[in-house]
Amino acid sequence: MSAAALRARYLSDTVATASPQRLLVMLYDRLALDLDRAHTALTAGDRAEANDQLQHAQEIVLELHSSLQIDAWEGAPRLSAIYTWLHGELIKANVKGDVRRVADCRKVVEPLRDAWREAAASLGSSPE
Repeated sequence: MSAAALRARYLSDTVATASPQRLLVMLYDRLALDLDRAHTALTAGDRAEANDQLQHAQEIVLELHSSLQIDAWEGAPRLSAIYTWLHGELIKANVKGDVRRVADCRKVVEPLRDAWREAAASLGSSPE
């Protein structure tokens, strides 16, 4: 089995066996990574790479939004509004090649990621 195939299998197994809390943290980690890569690509003038990263980030935000249970807790409607805003900003950033919009999204996503990581850790589900 090739190294790429082994890595793919490992990642697949990691996702398949992760707790819901860990999956949420993994999504936020990848969203932050996509935004970082998109920012770097836009800064370097690589619109094709930025497009790929921003589209993937949009998919993650849509997944986070669709899995949000609005009636489950008091903060869910506000988080839903944040996801709606993020999705719109990511689309605009992609269409316009706007580095500032990507940076603004990062400023929102990174504290959310850190908060979810902390919450997952407090539930005994180590996000590392």
